[in-house]
Amino acid sequence: MDFYCKELRLAIEIDGKYHDHQQKYDLSRQRKLESLGVQFLRFSKKEVLNEIDNILRVIEQWVSRHID
Repeated sequence: MDFYCKELRLAIEIDGKYHDHQQKYDLSRQRKLESLGVQFLRFSKKEVLNEIDNILRVIEQWVSRHID
């Protein structure tokens, strides 16, 4: 995972070409972490480079919905 917030149990994953070769591993690891209560937001490298404002909005909305 690329970023992790322990307080929110939120993992942020940015998928690029490297991830194309390890999709099974990534999915297995994600499922294991989700079973421990970690939630994932996943974005592509292309989205990060071209749509950062939308990504920040998605993260902000997720945080707003999950803070007590």
